[in-house]
Amino acid sequence: MCEVGEDYREPAPAGPPPPRPCREQKCVKCKEGLPVVVIRAGDAFCRDCFKVFYVHKFRAVLGKNRLVFPGEKVLLAWSGGPSSSSMLWQVLEGLSQDSAKRLRFVPGVVFADEGAACGQSPEDRAKTLAEAKLVLQTVGFPWHIVALEEVFSLPPSVLRCSAREPVGTEGAYKAAVDSFLQQHHVLGEEKQSRPCPQHPQGRAGPPTAGQTEALSRLFNSVKTLTAKEELLQTLRTHLILHVARTHGYSKVMTGDSCTRLAVKLMTSLALGRGAFLAWDTGFSDERHGDVVVVRPMREHTLKEVAFYNRLFAVPSVFTPAVDTKAPEKASIHRLMEAFILRLQAQFPSTVSTVYRTSEKLVKAPRDGCAAGTPGPRCLLCMCVLDVDTADSATAFGAQTSSQLPQTQPPVAEAEAPTVSCCHSGMGRAQHCCRMEADPRACDPRACVTAQLCYGCRVNMKDLVSGGPSPAREQAGAGLGLRLRSPGTSGSSLLQPSLDPLPPYILAEAQLRSQRAEAEQEIQERLLEAEDGARPGATSAEQAHEDGARPGATSAEQEGADGL
Repeated sequence: MCEVGEDYREPAPAGPPPPRPCREQKCVKCKEGLPVVVIRAGDAFCRDCFKVFYVHKFRAVLGKNRLVFPGEKVLLAWSGGPSSSSMLWQVLEGLSQDSAKRLRFVPGVVFADEGAACGQSPEDRAKTLAEAKLVLQTVGFPWHIVALEEVFSLPPSVLRCSAREPVGTEGAYKAAVDSFLQQHHVLGEEKQSRPCPQHPQGRAGPPTAGQTEALSRLFNSVKTLTAKEELLQTLRTHLILHVARTHGYSKVMTGDSCTRLAVKLMTSLALGRGAFLAWDTGFSDERHGDVVVVRPMREHTLKEVAFYNRLFAVPSVFTPAVDTKAPEKASIHRLMEAFILRLQAQFPSTVSTVYRTSEKLVKAPRDGCAAGTPGPRCLLCMCVLDVDTADSATAFGAQTSSQLPQTQPPVAEAEAPTVSCCHSGMGRAQHCCRMEADPRACDPRACVTAQLCYGCRVNMKDLVSGGPSPAREQAGAGLGLRLRSPGTSGSSLLQPSLDPLPPYILAEAQLRSQRAEAEQEIQERLLEAEDGARPGATSAEQAHEDGARPGATSAEQEGADGL
């Protein structure tokens, strides 16, 4: 009979273990060299074949999509990590004269110093910058070093989607290649082989103490690590976008790997950003208009990147992140990363399955925006708003319905007789009646929140109350903003304060609100003008409404108009 404590396993074989089969097998590509890397089960490559395999992936992604035209200026977003360092090395080798199929664009590198947001000391930040400059000088591309504190001096135009040129067809791409080759042949290879490294453009100056204090205050005011990571990614994107537009770059390359995009897809779903998955995880991201973000490393896994950097000594710079040393359940990003990597260890096709799913997503406009211009965009992520107040079945509809009782006026005030102040010119200009009808119109927090997508609204809830710093007050005064201090309103304790945000975000939100109010007022006046022209009115009555005296001659009327 079976017993509880009985062991049914087979006894261990006596003697030494048999030799591993990988020591005897050859490279799956050349069938001759000894394998040094095992990417997947049965895929063992020698050193040379692995390099050819790795480089071919990078070139194939760029060649298949054909978005980067010859001679185009491309900004490489380098963070110092393994993936972005590998991308930088691929571009460097692709532009060399020894390359079989040389890359034809003009690269530049940008490095964002995020030490203040991650809590680094000034000494550690200086050490990191010294290591980054050493790598950038070795590469030889034009480079730009910016600090994250510079977001407090960005203009509001960063948040506006500029018009971009129409995407060229396959024939246009071939014509651009032929024209570039002819120019390359005329000018000579010496002038086109590599961009001129004699004039690197570094940072104009270190950030001020006030900017560093404002950035630390901003991230300290965020309650959850999830919101901190989303806010850091948003500010980093805005800063890189500003650098690209300032220096004339039309493309930005990021080092997002296949594993990172799989984690990002699951994280975006959990954060309520399912409508933007095609933009967040696809090869190209055209949400900014004139600057397109491309991801050429999306076919490489983190395992392949680590092996390549190790075998070919690719330099990198370690920079601590916001979630460094954080526990697994500290944020949604860390939880999803641990979940995907744990599944990948047990089921090796997990990352590829999630990644292939993201490739099938299509960038389709929202209903009603396909024929005309796209609708309003989110103030932070700059995607088309995915909220719909008319559909109460959506998450945003339920959120809006739950906020309505908090914004309605008390019953006693509603029953009191009110006198419209719009009869006077001053009241009409201040939209006071509109504010009485909708109390949220006079609340700056409501104005900002109304211009955010669902995912960004959820993240903005994690901002706690806090007054503006002196640096933010000075920057806000330059943009025409007056930032309030905490405790100035009785409802400031009920809702999160948006005062720690950079001034350019609040200035753009105010400008959009004023533009929307002006358009609404123009529409109301047009409707009033249409109602004024009553059908069936006599010519004398119509002339009296238009300001002309009935029976007056044309000369008399012209004299009256002149007076």
